[in-house]
Amino acid sequence: MAARAKMPREERAKQFMPFAALKGYEEALHKKEKVTVPRMELSEEYQEVLDRELRRVQKNDIVTVVFFCRNEYLQQTGVVSKVDRTARKAVHKLCSSRKCSS
Repeated sequence: MAARAKMPREERAKQFMPFAALKGYEEALHKKEKVTVPRMELSEEYQEVLDRELRRVQKNDIVTVVFFCRNEYLQQTGVVSKVDRTARKAVHKLCSSRKCSS
């Protein structure tokens, strides 16, 4: 019986490398793990409280906001870059870069 030629070390290492037979499967599992929550409807009383707080916000204030984006609530802290009194919203630098369709 003839002796087999030795396999190069790099080729041997490839045999033991992880193999993803299903592309995107791991990502799909992570999405499935994500807990989605329904969007809360705020009471009129709480909306008035938020409206009063928003009127106090000035440009360059540091604020923490909680907002609903793609079936989850997110919290971010940042510096207010613009206050739009007619639209009743303040934009801070972290949130303005995030695109939320919800």
